Amino acid sequence: MKVTLLIPARYGSSRFPGKPLAPINGKPMIQHVVERASLAKGVDNIYVATDDDRIKEVVESIGGQVVMTSSDAASGTDRINEAISKLGLADDDLVINLQGDQPLIDPISIEQIITLFKRHPGEFEMATLGFEIVDEKVRHDPMHVKVVFDNEFNALYFSRSCIPFGRDTDDYPVYKHIGVYAYTRRFVNAFAKLPLGRLENLEKLEQLRALEYGYKIKVAISAFDSPEVDTPEDVRKCEQRLAVD
Repeated sequence: MKVTLLIPARYGSSRFPGKPLAPINGKPMIQHVVERASLAKGVDNIYVATDDDRIKEVVESIGGQVVMTSSDAASGTDRINEAISKLGLADDDLVINLQGDQPLIDPISIEQIITLFKRHPGEFEMATLGFEIVDEKVRHDPMHVKVVFDNEFNALYFSRSCIPFGRDTDDYPVYKHIGVYAYTRRFVNAFAKLPLGRLENLEKLEQLRALEYGYKIKVAISAFDSPEVDTPEDVRKCEQRLAVD
């Protein structure tokens, strides 16, 4: 089983155009993501999947690999599916989907999700990460997706709301979903063919489609948060975090 890590990076973000190229401490954000991913053990190949020549040029200038995808991709998974089709991956190859707006991803988190998948072959179709929320504001911020899971760490639901809801107390752990995924090439192909899910459409969370159609998503609990960059203000927050680290 080869492990290919794909970093989807789209230039035309409606909230933050050109986001992958936003400078963070003097380096484009996509460079931070590629460099951090390169530190993860167990990854055979890393590609940035993009529809923009400007992103392609930056990635190749730092020695990175690029696979070009259509600007018409309806979702992140469609972009991933197109990329792996072009790369000719085998059905059993493992694909890691790391978003191009996670410049603070810890390589250990990537290794963790690879190990989880390899230790339990065939037990689930998809794996992802969770992180116990330590900032009370994050609990109720819809920009931060939350996840709940069963006793075997199978995801039960993902939501922009605070889940679970404590009727009588706030003294309990809530887990943020970190948008890193692992799945086989076979599953990505099948998933991309599924119709849009009802819950997926309501929450605007693509991973809910897998749950709605009966697929398991295993959750590994990471010790490291991975804040996503959605606005210019998030860039400044990342720079502050990097200064502390």
